Amino acid sequence: MIVSPGGLLEGAEQHPSPNRDERPEEAPVDLLVIHNISLPPNEFGGPWIDNLFQNCLDPGAHPYFRDICNLQVSTHVLIRRQGEVIQYVPFDQRAWHAGLSQFEGRERCNDFSIGIELEGADDTPYTDLQYERLAEVAHAVMEHYPDITPQRIVGHRDISPGRKTDPGEAFDWQRFQQLLAEGV
Repeated sequence: MIVSPGGLLEGAEQHPSPNRDERPEEAPVDLLVIHNISLPPNEFGGPWIDNLFQNCLDPGAHPYFRDICNLQVSTHVLIRRQGEVIQYVPFDQRAWHAGLSQFEGRERCNDFSIGIELEGADDTPYTDLQYERLAEVAHAVMEHYPDITPQRIVGHRDISPGRKTDPGEAFDWQRFQQLLAEGV
């Protein structure tokens, strides 16, 4: 996988989200944030994640959706359970994934980070294909944005402690770091 000059990930399906804007000019991209998402919670598959990121989530489709259907959120990339990679926002633009956040004294992590969602839940093991695709996407991102190093790849919980817990205790950081080091 490679990142094109326009910030698109070659090989990823493109499902553009309206929930994006331009990054501040003075904010170099130097952080990668790993998240998880499942809609409804702890259920996988279906159109619901796409619908959320594209502002068309039906509040009548599930009781949980009534509380979140008006959120305007997005991510750069989603990696589904079967390894499918979907891009919602070009990396050169700001996705709305981190919310209230801080990293090394800098607030508003959306300004300088790339968000990758894994279809999953905090306590559900991720699939082999997800780890492999995550390492591939991270490599492509790091090649395009050399300020992102393995030490600058964090979980959402690391930039929003007390507010967020993802990617959760089921995420195997050691396994991911090993794949990243091996160049998978």
